[in-house]
This record gives sequence, C-alpha cells and structure tokens, in this order.
Amino acid sequence: MSRIGNNPVAIPEGITVDIKDNIVTVKGKLGELTQEFSAVSIKVEDGNVIVERSSDKKEEKSKHGLYRALINNMIQGVSKGWTKELELVGVGYRATNQGQKLDLALGFSHNIVLDVAPEVKVETVSEKGKNPIVKLTSHDKQLVGQVAAKIRGFRIPEPYKGKGIKFVGEIIRRKAGKSA
Repeated sequence: MSRIGNNPVAIPEGITVDIKDNIVTVKGKLGELTQEFSAVSIKVEDGNVIVERSSDKKEEKSKHGLYRALINNMIQGVSKGWTKELELVGVGYRATNQGQKLDLALGFSHNIVLDVAPEVKVETVSEKGKNPIVKLTSHDKQLVGQVAAKIRGFRIPEPYKGKGIKFVGEIIRRKAGKSA
C-alpha cells in the first residue's frame, strides 16, 4: 500500500489544476507545468488533488506514489519555486554569468561556458574569502536538478582534498592520504 500515494495534495490559492486526456496541467504565478500520466486516475475534489489506482498490479502500485509526488512538486514549483545552490571549492575556481551564459573557471586549460535553459534563472555570488556560489532558480524541479547535475559533473568533488563543485550543505566523505 502506497502511503505517499494515498495522501491528497492541497491546492493553494491562485493555482489551477486541469486534467485532460491523461495530461495534468498546473498553472500558477511562476509559470505553467504539464505532466503526462498512465496506470492511475487523478481527480480534483474540493481543493485537493487525489491520485487513485484501480487494482494492485505492480505497474499501478509503482506509479501511484510517483505521480502524487510529481504533482506535489509541480504545485510547489508554480507557487514558491525551486532553488539549488552549488559551491565551487578549489583554488582559482571562479564562476560568472552574463544573462543565461554561465562561465566557469575550474582549473582546466580553458573556461567552460554553459548556456542554461531559459526557464532557469542563474545567479553567481562571489565574496572575498569565501567559495563562489552558483544559484539556480526555476518553477520546474526536474529541470533545476538536471542543470545542477550537469554543472556538478564538470568537476565532481574528490575525496582527498574535497576540491570540486558540490551542493551547498553536501558532506563529502574524506579519505586519508598517503602515510609515510
């Protein structure tokens, strides 16, 4: 029995949820998101979105909690938005942005220039004596996570010195180096 799938999703003020032909559309002040669904039924009842399944088949059970979580993320995204922060740890690591172009200096022979999707707002913070931080903000949680993972993939944190791009608050497991 899916504990997450059985919970109803509350719809805040100013957000509309439309369901047509196996597509859920959520509109809010920050934007609009759509999600296709299958194997479950979704309905809107007195200010709540309810996800139900018709039987206990394996496919329906697996998608029950998934679609409930996706719809919850969509509703939170169009009402509040999602933010991911990445920290560049390393000597000489820098980040600057001009509009949607993110310029990263990560110790390679060249800078990495990344064109970020227009739905994601990019902001870089560089304070003296602190590591540079890249802030990604959007109404689409999946897109923010995908862009953040792509940026992190340029320099994954290594376990000996902890250098690389990490999420703010992420704890890197450290290894002991050589002992003579």
